[in-house]
Amino acid sequence: MKATPSDAELEAVVISLQNSIREWAARHELWFDCGFQTYAQRVDGEPEAAPVATILHFNGDIGRALDGEFGDLDVEFIELLARHGFWFDRIDEVSVHIYPEDDSPLFQPFLDYVNWQWVCGLVQQDIADVHEELYSHFAKRPDDLHRLTWREFEILLFRIFQSQGFTCELGPGSNDGGIDVRVLQRDPLGDVLTLVQAKKYSPRNKIDMSAVAALHGVADVENAQKSIFVTTSDYLPSARKFAGRTRIPMTLATSNDVRNWCQNASDGIIRDKSKLVAPSAVSYLLQNLSSKDSRIVYARTGYSVITNQFAVVLKETKYAALLMGIPSRTISGYWQEGFEVPDIGSKCLEGLTADNVFRAKRSVSDGKVRYWNGHDLFRAWNGEPVHFNLCD
Repeated sequence: MKATPSDAELEAVVISLQNSIREWAARHELWFDCGFQTYAQRVDGEPEAAPVATILHFNGDIGRALDGEFGDLDVEFIELLARHGFWFDRIDEVSVHIYPEDDSPLFQPFLDYVNWQWVCGLVQQDIADVHEELYSHFAKRPDDLHRLTWREFEILLFRIFQSQGFTCELGPGSNDGGIDVRVLQRDPLGDVLTLVQAKKYSPRNKIDMSAVAALHGVADVENAQKSIFVTTSDYLPSARKFAGRTRIPMTLATSNDVRNWCQNASDGIIRDKSKLVAPSAVSYLLQNLSSKDSRIVYARTGYSVITNQFAVVLKETKYAALLMGIPSRTISGYWQEGFEVPDIGSKCLEGLTADNVFRAKRSVSDGKVRYWNGHDLFRAWNGEPVHFNLCD
């Protein structure tokens, strides 16, 4: 069985393709105001269903050539890509997306590669918990934890504990006193502080007793109630023996535990997105909404029968958002036809439930933000009453 190409090998394939395109364009005097970008660089959004190996952008005659205005040059370009196992799609007036052929052995490796770039970007997002892809990826592929940098590994753990509803503090990454994440669990009987130490090591580099003892020492000094050591490798028997005898309970975790944590986080986000937002935060948001607040959005459906759905944006990133449905209030007409507005009040907080909080893709067009949940397109409410008609 042929080994899966490495990231470096895929990048070499792309460079070879780009060089061939550049040489072809230069030979026909078309290589002016042209260049290549990755999907992440140019689109800055979620990957497409088919992996984009590279994007050719242009302002010169190469665009006209691809439109068939210069003889058979468009056919030559198609044949050039085919020899490399690729095809292209014209996206707009100034760029084309280049994809591996669907039956190419490189299709799945490229798909994994672009999805990996997307996941790495999500690790850095301030509210990455909006995207269940971050956790589902590592739940399915824990070996990819080794592909993260040591800092990305720390941030991932920080995100995981956040997704469980804990108050967390991420260490600076250096000079952190041996603690990477501080996890605070609020409890009526007393807050529980857990100190987390992360080590992204190769499988052969096992954690020894001195590293485990150092964590216990810091936990003792800071009066922590628990500590967790997390590594992508494993522990020497002496380290496990020491951890089992500490006065302050210590958990020794490996990649398998991280995989399970990611699975739990992914399941929780998919099943009940309302848990991603604290009721106190939603209450504060609702109290500070104005009648023309852009965080109030609505969607309308139907032709002869028109219905509206109002929602409020709880969290959002460049690519996605969490929305919570809010009720409407009729201000004129009657129950079958009239005008309505969102009913913003204390009752809205009752909508913080699994059935009423949902994820939507976020996009910006003509300076306006829109949210698509797979069924309805939400846009900012302008503060004016919205018509509804429930008559056939």
